Amino acid sequence: MKPRSLIEKQLKRKTNPELVETIIACKKNKNWEKVASLLSYPKRKRAKINLEKIEKEAKEGEIVLIPGKVLSNGNLTKKIKVVSLFFSKASEEKLLNSKIDTKTILEEIKLNPHFKGIKIIK
Repeated sequence: MKPRSLIEKQLKRKTNPELVETIIACKKNKNWEKVASLLSYPKRKRAKINLEKIEKEAKEGEIVLIPGKVLSNGNLTKKIKVVSLFFSKASEEKLLNSKIDTKTILEEIKLNPHFKGIKIIK
């Protein structure tokens, strides 16, 4: 995990206000510092995960966190909760049609400040 000073240094280069707000919120909560570290990487190194990989790695009823973007290749059949920084439009439609609960990382920090029961897929 990166030190807070490095996260702060990398945060200064970010131009997306939603990303900056999310990193700051993660950094403030000690339980979410690992997510702040993953989100502060350059965009090209941030996770881009397809639904098929989520389907393979997630178990029924889990909360899955993607520190990047969820893409639409594949389908989800398991009833899980997907938390991500961003969702592609096609993946968001597929998840809504499958009645899968989706949240942004900011929303999940407010609901689950202790980071309980969350699996990070990167």
